[in-house]
Amino acid sequence: MSETAKGQGASEGQYVTFGLGDELFAAPVGLVREILTYQAPSRIPNSPDYLLGLTDVRGQGVPTADLRIRLGMAPTEPTLNTRILVLDIPLEDRVLSLGLVADRVFEVAVFSADQIEPSPDIGIKWRSDYISGVVRREDGFVVLIDLPRLLSSTDAVSLASFPNIDRAA
Repeated sequence: MSETAKGQGASEGQYVTFGLGDELFAAPVGLVREILTYQAPSRIPNSPDYLLGLTDVRGQGVPTADLRIRLGMAPTEPTLNTRILVLDIPLEDRVLSLGLVADRVFEVAVFSADQIEPSPDIGIKWRSDYISGVVRREDGFVVLIDLPRLLSSTDAVSLASFPNIDRAA
């Protein structure tokens, strides 16, 4: 693996692959607590546009974000394939529990270090800091997403203002 990919946090291991439109992404399996069938989150007034609300996860209210909106993609209506990935994302001072809506979840894939390429250099500045690497497949590329980087400090502060709510009696 190149030094660039190593520096961006890509490493060999198991990844949960999921789709947003025609794009294929992957997140480290160690961050994924569970995968839920989509249920509409309870709205939170005055929240960022990508924050859909709270999802009840085993008696706990977990902030749930639309990853499509966060990545600048057009929102879409949920289907029978829509899932919520419940993630435990390590931040500087805590672990953030977060639900991410994906159009569909495919599999747990193993990517070796030599399969992982650094994020592409297109010659101009663009928001690629959330990409820890890419994996080439016969049918295209899988983008390895660096979730802590995707959630900038501003996002983390916004999400922290909606603490997990214990709904258990």
